[in-house]
Amino acid sequence: MIPARYSASRFPGKLMQDLAGKTVIQRTYEATVATNLFDEVYVVTDSDIIFDEISKHGGKAIMSTKTHESGSDRIAEAVADLDVDIVVNVQGDEPFTERDSLEKVLEVFKEDHHGEIDLASLMVEIHDWEEINNPNTVKVIVDQQNFALYFSRHAIPFPRDKNAGARYFKHKGIYAFRKQALLDFYELPMQFIEATEKIECIRYLEYGKRIKMVETSVEGVEIDTPEDLERAKKLWK
Repeated sequence: MIPARYSASRFPGKLMQDLAGKTVIQRTYEATVATNLFDEVYVVTDSDIIFDEISKHGGKAIMSTKTHESGSDRIAEAVADLDVDIVVNVQGDEPFTERDSLEKVLEVFKEDHHGEIDLASLMVEIHDWEEINNPNTVKVIVDQQNFALYFSRHAIPFPRDKNAGARYFKHKGIYAFRKQALLDFYELPMQFIEATEKIECIRYLEYGKRIKMVETSVEGVEIDTPEDLERAKKLWK
């Protein structure tokens, strides 16, 4: 499932921007289908513009019937009546989505024989202090088993001692959910920490869900700003 809304606070209409002759959302959809990992791939949107963009190119799209605060809410509505076990959320602004990282996330559930993991997601190590301190970059800290402890737009852990050996990880917005965890999310009200940080996966932690983080070395480009789009165009070449 690829949640996609037309409006975006930092870069309105970003999913319909041109990236090497196709829109960002079309690139993301095609990249996700090309992994050959999924029975079905859908774009889930509340925008007629995005719905028509995917449909006219032969893709599959679902129109949301309600207004949603987050991508998880949008996907939960879409899958409520579908007979599925695992649902993967690929962000619409991730045109460099590739197979290896997604396969690592799915592998988590194959190895979770006791059903202890509610969702899995990706993280990539970052070293640049400008990015570490950039509030547009969501950071995550994990325990010794790589379960998420917290997500923040702040630098976590705070580098009071830069020589202590801390590693910093950027959260990549790709999730794999057990369907029930996703439906639970849909019914649970947002609490103040999620509302403060504006990071939806914090809601899972606040309600005791377990998020297994998987490290990847593939960073790609998430298109949050016009500058990101220019970087993506250069990388595409």
